[in-house]
Amino acid sequence: MDDLKARAVRGGFAMLCGQAVNFALRIVALAIMARLLDPADFGLVAMATVVTGVYELFASAGLSTATVQQATITNEQISTLFWINMGIGVLLAVVCAASGPALVAFYHEPRLFWVSVALSAGFVFNAAGVQHSALLQRQLRYVTLTVIGLLCQVGGMAVAIGMAIAGFGYWALVAFAIVPPAISTIYMWLATAWVPGAPRWGRATLPMLRFGGTVTLNGLVVYVAYNLDKVLLGRIWGADALGIYGRAYQ
Repeated sequence: MDDLKARAVRGGFAMLCGQAVNFALRIVALAIMARLLDPADFGLVAMATVVTGVYELFASAGLSTATVQQATITNEQISTLFWINMGIGVLLAVVCAASGPALVAFYHEPRLFWVSVALSAGFVFNAAGVQHSALLQRQLRYVTLTVIGLLCQVGGMAVAIGMAIAGFGYWALVAFAIVPPAISTIYMWLATAWVPGAPRWGRATLPMLRFGGTVTLNGLVVYVAYNLDKVLLGRIWGADALGIYGRAYQ
């Protein structure tokens, strides 16, 4: 129990420090990118991400939380949840890419098609690391999670700023949305050294799926409440206004 207490306190302190550093990094990245890109670039990507953000709520399907809150869990259960996450991730990637024409028609912005296609890759990257992240949380390895989060942030910033300097415009912001999940998943796999096995469907998995569904529904309601204004602003006033509003909101 003493060891558990020490690990919990150490992990909590690491997460707090990590959030502070991550906040500072995001402010720096925001300031640099705002100098290099136009408000319309931010608004264009925001038009897509405010919609694809709804899909992201279903990426984990609440199954990471379900894994963490279980008192006991078997390798077979975690493996099954991993493959469910992967199936959902691939499905969401297809849905995201297919929603490109709808976004183009809704916002009257043709560039949104390829932005949506590019953003779809992020769902697969995220899905591949959901259960590995949950395993690190179960083991109270919050120092490792904090380090991974900071490495992802720095990696995404470096790629995005480099692309912005090179003149890629809004594609720098698209990269900033895709690169961190890819880096995170790679480090999660290395940190856990866990390789999923074959899925085994059984009744023991059903309560975890129900729990994950409840978590996902709650997240969906909160997300819509906080982002409906951005959808309407982009539709009525366009990319410039949404870009300025989005930066101020952040």
